[in-house]
Amino acid sequence: MGKAKKVKEISFEMPNRVGLLAEVTAAISKAKVNINAICAYGMEGTGYFMLTTNSNAKAKKALASLGVAIEERDVVEVEVSDKPGELQKIAKKIADAGIDIVYMYATAGSGKRETCIFLTSDNAKAIKAVNK
Repeated sequence: MGKAKKVKEISFEMPNRVGLLAEVTAAISKAKVNINAICAYGMEGTGYFMLTTNSNAKAKKALASLGVAIEERDVVEVEVSDKPGELQKIAKKIADAGIDIVYMYATAGSGKRETCIFLTSDNAKAIKAVNK
């Protein structure tokens, strides 16, 4: 099972339109920033983004050129093996510790590893529960 740690997530919203994801990722790519995990979706005319990167400072500077207000928050990052049942084990550890998962998203990585991002009701306690 994976190891959990605290990371910073950046989030923002913009008016949704065709090509928005391409525009956002182009700005980040131009700044030579790697996206480690991303959740992006559109709802009722708004595009919502949550992501972790290898350099939030550079990403925020690049995204500022698009005129977005960026929020940064602590989240829990867990690297897990890409095999059946791994996410369930993590979710159960968090639930057994009495912690609510507000949201989670994941990305497939290289070498049969995946990165899961969680925002919980108690991130510090969630990290301890997962690492137990």
